[in-house]
Amino acid sequence: MSFGQPLPVLMYHHVSPKPGLITCSPENFRAQMAWLAKTGWKTLSTAEFEAVLKTGDIPKKSVLVTFDDGYLDNWVYAHPVLQEFGQRATIFLITGWIGDGPCRAHAGQAVVPDVPTHKQAMAAAADGKLDDAFLRWSEVELMRNAGTFDFHSHTHSHTRWDRRIDDQTTRDTALADDLNASRATLAARLGTASPHLCWPQGYFDTAYQRLAKEAGFTHLYTTEPGVVRADVELARLPRLVAKDKPAAWFARRMGIYGRPLLSALYLGLKSGNPGH
Repeated sequence: MSFGQPLPVLMYHHVSPKPGLITCSPENFRAQMAWLAKTGWKTLSTAEFEAVLKTGDIPKKSVLVTFDDGYLDNWVYAHPVLQEFGQRATIFLITGWIGDGPCRAHAGQAVVPDVPTHKQAMAAAADGKLDDAFLRWSEVELMRNAGTFDFHSHTHSHTRWDRRIDDQTTRDTALADDLNASRATLAARLGTASPHLCWPQGYFDTAYQRLAKEAGFTHLYTTEPGVVRADVELARLPRLVAKDKPAAWFARRMGIYGRPLLSALYLGLKSGNPGH
């Protein structure tokens, strides 16, 4: 076990008043972000996170807040909360699923758009109705300019190529094209090519890691539970699931994740108990 200063990387998906799978309510998300602000935690930008890992000097009470996929509700409900408390987060976008059009209303403005549940969002994606469930580039640009979100890659198509293609060479080519398309889209839309990549469904293998590196990605995010420490492997960055729980629960977990020995013991016990 490593007892170096930990840096938790939190993983969210939805912030929505419709409860369900991988969804945090606006009330609980606001309470969690308010607690971070009140207790002096710094929500890092990805550039700051990258710099911290480069020096190996991890400040206490530092956290990286991440969102996967790029759902409409991230704009409607998460963005206003981050703006209210001066907090920052990162969205890993499925770049091929982000559309065009004017910004829609968010909480605190006019009547907000109806946001789908996770199941409905996946059904909309399957039916090609991406605009019903996912962000528009206009919203991405506004959030970036407001300083509430950084944007990086969750691939271009969110495809599990290991499940689609049996032949290794053909699979590698498909994944490489997917990764390059995602990076090129971010560069064209936002003016910079991202070195940060989050794997769809958390899946990767050595071939995936090699192809990501060849595409120009240096920081690879997983769904493996754990905290980041100075000796972390950049090609295997762990994250922690952020649950739909009130501030008291969140405070207890962050109190664990932010302490060197306690986080090592707690996460070590959890990983040693698959049924937990």
